[in-house]
Amino acid sequence: MSDEVRAGQVRVRLDLAYDGSDFSGWARQKGDRRTVQSEVEDALQVVTRAAERRELTVAGRTDAGVHARGQVAHVDLPEEVWAEHREKLLRRLAGRLPHDVRVFRVSEAPPHFNARFSAIWRRYVYRVTDHPGGVDPLQRGHVLWHNWPLDEAAMNEAAAGLLGEHDFAAYCKQREGATTIRTLRRLEWTRRPDGVLEATVLADAFCHNMVRSLVGAMLFVGDGHRLPSWPAQVLAAGVRDSAVHVVRPHGLTLEEVGYPADELLADRNREARNRRTLPASGAGCC
Repeated sequence: MSDEVRAGQVRVRLDLAYDGSDFSGWARQKGDRRTVQSEVEDALQVVTRAAERRELTVAGRTDAGVHARGQVAHVDLPEEVWAEHREKLLRRLAGRLPHDVRVFRVSEAPPHFNARFSAIWRRYVYRVTDHPGGVDPLQRGHVLWHNWPLDEAAMNEAAAGLLGEHDFAAYCKQREGATTIRTLRRLEWTRRPDGVLEATVLADAFCHNMVRSLVGAMLFVGDGHRLPSWPAQVLAAGVRDSAVHVVRPHGLTLEEVGYPADELLADRNREARNRRTLPASGAGCC
């Protein structure tokens, strides 16, 4: 699959954010289910007066209820359409899109840019509170309430055993033909001054339900139901553990997507499309 843009086309990068509460995820679906992709593609079709919808490629296909502050997508537009609309496209999209999704930047992408395959990391944050009174009503759509006191030191101890390159099959919903090998670069809990705990999770990519499953395992550690060594033991076992709960989606936000320097984009695209395997020992790193 080539990342070359067809003659007469321009690849346009869109940086966007959305509140996922009322969306059935990013990806367009059959039927009348509301998705972020369908809203943005429909708005683009209207404001550019196109005869047909142009498909977006996205960095991370978020699930139903998951939010994004730093999502990235791209779309290929005819050169004449880009020339006509580039100066006013952002404002016109703002006037057409619903208030729970915003495009904050549109720009001509460099050669070989692909919102999905060029990405070298994605950073998510999961937010949870253990306040005995529950969640601040103004944050209820973005923070999970956990009705047990949480020990962030114990959760960070557990997180350290999950870092590195591993097969995360025990924390992912399996998809036929898809690998579950990922490199988890950062997994860290911090408590904000208002008491909300934030889990920052950064990896080259994520498999389905991976972040929410990892958070579910660490909450079990934080409230004392499991030892800090338990999440790593589940990882090493390589199979789903019924005690690992996939926490609710509304606490999760895609915060940022990282890309390499322009001259490295083509190499990154090829690397990202290679099916990953672990070293022969199967131990992974770190």
